Amino acid sequence: MDPIDIGLWCTGALFLLVVLGMRVAFAAAFAGLIGLVWIFWARKGYAGDEFFWALTVAVKTAGQVPHSKVASQALSLIPTFILIGYLAYYAGLTRALFEAAKRWVGWLPGGLAVSTVFATAGFAAVSGASVATAAVFARIAIPEMLKVGYDKRFAAGVVAAGGTLASLIPPSAILVIYAIIVEQDVGMLLLAGFIPGVVSALIYGALIVGMALTIKGFGPPVRGFTWGQRLIALPPALPIVFVVVIIIFFIYNPFGGDAWGTPTEGGALGAFVVFLMALWRGMRWRQFRDALLETAKLSVMIFSIIWGVLIYVRFLGFADLPGAFSDWIQSLDMAPMLILVCILLAYAVLGMFMDAIGMLLLTLPVVYPAVMALNGGPYVTAAESTFGMSGPMCAVWFGILVVKMAEFCLITPPIGLNCFVVAGVRDDISVQDVFRGVTPFFVADAITIATLVAVPGIVLWLPSQM
Repeated sequence: MDPIDIGLWCTGALFLLVVLGMRVAFAAAFAGLIGLVWIFWARKGYAGDEFFWALTVAVKTAGQVPHSKVASQALSLIPTFILIGYLAYYAGLTRALFEAAKRWVGWLPGGLAVSTVFATAGFAAVSGASVATAAVFARIAIPEMLKVGYDKRFAAGVVAAGGTLASLIPPSAILVIYAIIVEQDVGMLLLAGFIPGVVSALIYGALIVGMALTIKGFGPPVRGFTWGQRLIALPPALPIVFVVVIIIFFIYNPFGGDAWGTPTEGGALGAFVVFLMALWRGMRWRQFRDALLETAKLSVMIFSIIWGVLIYVRFLGFADLPGAFSDWIQSLDMAPMLILVCILLAYAVLGMFMDAIGMLLLTLPVVYPAVMALNGGPYVTAAESTFGMSGPMCAVWFGILVVKMAEFCLITPPIGLNCFVVAGVRDDISVQDVFRGVTPFFVADAITIATLVAVPGIVLWLPSQM
């Protein structure tokens, strides 16, 4: 059998296992291992005495790939970014951030919900994990919204949707993973996510205000704060701004010249600064231990997915499926921009059945070369390209679009991980309630994605300054 046919069969088996409920990490590792055995055995003409040789080679390949790929400095950003978020929570910085947002924008229609979105955006700037952001604000923001009369479903939906902002706003674990897969500069991608993340938060806020203006009793504003009370609320939230500045300055030196350090060093320094702040604010040993345990759990989950999927990715290389898909995409009699939109819509459907990280790890080795080919190749100049941008800039632009689609998948049923997290934190809110509450934010995400596709400069301006 042809290697491409073997690749298609094993890929179909992978998606079947995922739909049946097997974890992406295990399904990908199993499909990749079986595919490697199949391909090596097929090269020997399916000789019976060569099966164990093929099995031995496949097992050795599968055993070497995860360590060789994961033991890289770039991936060390992930646990440091996650640790920053949990330390900030246990230091009480998240509650201070929410209180400041409530006092400054709570007077708007739907003010508490808008405050929640802006506070999650601020927390996303020190936490690279959407799940952690959703869990933290489910404890802080939902009780406040319920107290003033918000519908519990919408209150939960605001938190679940706001948590997705951590996927774009740096530091972002998903952006780091994308950069590793496509072998692009991590710092450039992290910078590129900043403005689109802010735009996404503003669109969320505008949606909430619009709903509050058109639906009677939807989201009562919170008034009564004096200018003095608003100013007093700012200093406790400034440490988060300080950490963001540290990370950004390390990734990108705004004064010109070389960067002050690598993204990994910036993440480590940010974690250390937040740790000192947490100690200063009275963090106890139990809280520090909990922060380390939560960081370890989430990091292990992410790295397990990476390990399993990398075995499958190595199999795809032997099957030459990425090259075949790229050739097929280029042969389509359609406008390149229309093909790109179809790819993004396919991500929306795929995200209903897979978690965001697993989805990117599984699809990017096949989809990314095809998108680069549509633009004219990875080394094309802006003048010669299809989308009007150079190869590296196209990689950055496509990365932000894909990660935004991954954000979308974090709140889509039936897998939407953020929705399960919010429901797990709140005993009085079911998963079905959360899924109903996030429905309006599908419209906001569609508007954001359309804006980023139509106006690439929103994504590319900041990294182009590097």
